Amino acid sequence: MASLQHSQAIKGAKVLMVGAGGIGCELLKTLALSGFQDIHIIDMDTIEVSNLNRQFLFRQSHVGQSKAKVARDAVLRFRPHISITPYHANVKDSNFNVDFFKQFNVVLNGLDNLDARRHVNRLCLAAEVPLVESGTTGFLGQVTVHVKGKTECYECQPKPAPKTYPVCTITSTPSKFVHCIVWAKELLFAKLFGDKNQVNDLNVRSNDACSSSENTNDVFEWRDDEDFEQYGRRIYDHVFGYNIELALSDEETWKKRNKPRPIYSRDVLPDKMIQQNGNVDKTDDLSSASAMASLGLKNPQDIWCLMENTRVFLEALKLFFTNRKKEIGNLSFDKDDQLAVEFVTAAANIRAASFNIPSHSLFEAKGIAGNIVHAVATTNAIVAGLIVIEAIKVLKKDTDCYRMTYCLEHPSKKMLLMPVEPFEPNKSCFVCSSQTPLSLEINTHRSKLRDFVEKIVKAKLGMNSPLIMCGAALLYEVGDDLEEDMIANYTANLEKVLSELPSPVTGGKMLTVEDLQQEFTCNIYIKHREEFDEEKEPDGMVLSGWTQAPPEKKDDKTSIGNGASSSKSLPTEPMDAQKDIEVKEISDGTASPGKKRKMPEFSEGCTLDQSNDADETRNDKKIQKLDDDDDDDLVMLDHWGKDTSKKQRLQ
Repeated sequence: MASLQHSQAIKGAKVLMVGAGGIGCELLKTLALSGFQDIHIIDMDTIEVSNLNRQFLFRQSHVGQSKAKVARDAVLRFRPHISITPYHANVKDSNFNVDFFKQFNVVLNGLDNLDARRHVNRLCLAAEVPLVESGTTGFLGQVTVHVKGKTECYECQPKPAPKTYPVCTITSTPSKFVHCIVWAKELLFAKLFGDKNQVNDLNVRSNDACSSSENTNDVFEWRDDEDFEQYGRRIYDHVFGYNIELALSDEETWKKRNKPRPIYSRDVLPDKMIQQNGNVDKTDDLSSASAMASLGLKNPQDIWCLMENTRVFLEALKLFFTNRKKEIGNLSFDKDDQLAVEFVTAAANIRAASFNIPSHSLFEAKGIAGNIVHAVATTNAIVAGLIVIEAIKVLKKDTDCYRMTYCLEHPSKKMLLMPVEPFEPNKSCFVCSSQTPLSLEINTHRSKLRDFVEKIVKAKLGMNSPLIMCGAALLYEVGDDLEEDMIANYTANLEKVLSELPSPVTGGKMLTVEDLQQEFTCNIYIKHREEFDEEKEPDGMVLSGWTQAPPEKKDDKTSIGNGASSSKSLPTEPMDAQKDIEVKEISDGTASPGKKRKMPEFSEGCTLDQSNDADETRNDKKIQKLDDDDDDDLVMLDHWGKDTSKKQRLQ
């Protein structure tokens, strides 16, 4: 009887998957093989070469195609009689509204950024559809269940800023310097000095290579008729010039983004480089091989100009091929390798210049480069299986059996999978609980409406299409159906200080902020405040009643993930999104940063982390958020133990 009920719950279910990346590929396969008949997938990304090592539904021939559509076609080859509907689109598009979500029995998330996760969480709450969240970072993973009124929602606990970045951001649309570092380190450095058989997203032939009578197979290979300068300039022109021009040919990508500018070596340096210090003798001492020393650059805290970065890039490339030729083909980035750090810093700064991103010093770049946690396909598969298990419980309405499950890198009490009862809704959550007004301290005579929209409404409250009212007066609205005069009026309001708006916003006033697509509304009580501490309160405003993640410890590690959740990490660190290097996608999880909870089942004084002190050092690398984003946020165990009278138990 139970088996029949189980089968009926699966076959009659209509499931929405959001994300078709690392976790998404495994999840779609598992859903299909588990008997699900009606699956819908939303994913806005296209397939990159770097996806192929773990997103097994994709092949080399699929590069550049829609992930959602290719994943559908791949699964239908071995499950031809089920229905899979793909959407190559952004889940935040207006057509994916509450009514769209209401048609599904459960939503399964495998997203790569915190903003989209919040958006889906709110749509699921408004549509009253259960949500199963997930996230992985290296060997760590988690799956959480969110059912309106029964368990906490995704936003009941604070989420640390994401530290993970989707590969498409790294390869195509970088917006932060860390994106450029990851590109230089994981793609360019690996391509030039690592395994020559390893294909990555830089493998695009330039016009020169394609038209060459020699039929060059790889534009990165050094030709016999080239000297060091010719080879270096060709590589430079390919990655910073030709590849940028190629990216600009996709006009759709740049409709709402600032376009990058191609940079060619001839525009930065004369035809023949002028070396300051002549040649450097070959040496086996790696510490003495330095492009900075060769060029007379002494201070690692100086920020180089474009010409200096270009010279360092070309000089470092030359030194690798003269002093360290035997290592080429087997090198991997090491932050203690001076020449490698110089090359990555210069390459990242040149790419940053192309995308109008501020440059950084070698000292800063070395810290950012740190460590990157790579995605593990097995973790994705385990997490996908756990998602399906929880989805089946949700469909059977087996509320008492819901579990948040955490996947550990090292056993704790002989367990690698740790299930925990879900938490009840947070009564102070401004998203899912009875709404008490938030409070905002702000200088109403200096701060503009734009500041409020960007720093509070979008950045902190996660609204995408906000509507702002003061009493009955409409101050700001976003929408495709607005008249031109209304758009002009709202645009003008953005540049006015709060106290000078048509309906003045001053201390004691209440603002109502609403996102019609999310069907989410909150009230904000305004408190006027004259001065703010620039160091501690850089936004010039302080929002209260909104659960913010505690400040993170600064780490030299960077993780890129599949989507970790943004709560705290298993023991105490938040698991950001998984990094693929792809810098991977972030599938996320949730966790709670505030209070620590003890697990009743563990011996007194022994938390998950404490039970494995010896592993703490090994685990140090595992979860440090990169800091979107891009992402990213996997949660791990802030939720453990008991917080209220509700007992948590392990199964």
